[in-house]
Amino acid sequence: LQCFFEHTIAAKAVAFKEALEPAFADYSKQIIKNAKVLEAEFKAAGLTLCHGGTDNHLLLIDVTPFGISGKQAQDALDAADITLNMNMIPDDPRNPLDPSGIRLGTPAVTTRGMTESAMKQIAEYIITILKQPTDSVIADIREHVHALTKQFPL
Repeated sequence: LQCFFEHTIAAKAVAFKEALEPAFADYSKQIIKNAKVLEAEFKAAGLTLCHGGTDNHLLLIDVTPFGISGKQAQDALDAADITLNMNMIPDDPRNPLDPSGIRLGTPAVTTRGMTESAMKQIAEYIITILKQPTDSVIADIREHVHALTKQFPL
């Protein structure tokens, strides 16, 4: 019995058609620009980016210079409605359930229409929480996050 996954074939056809559009090239370039802004802001704040930075949409960051683990960072940022993942870094001395790093990407915010100025705000929010993950700081940043996302509705 052969199985054909017509839905998968259709999804690929739609994706390939979208990828041929000039707007997709612009979108892809903006994803990289946004990631580069985050990279620069995080480096300026004293965070270590694994592999020296990024050439794509993802950033892998060692948060231990701020005295917290990746899990603590993820939990604090989640509480502020900033979504990212805890992640192991290369040669991580910590265990996978409480690693040293976080991983974040720029496609979702780029899809909402955010550009470099919004990335600087997002970086500021993340850095502020990583430096001081207290309930009052998290609550304050959550309000800023909600105000920012209202400017870029889904």
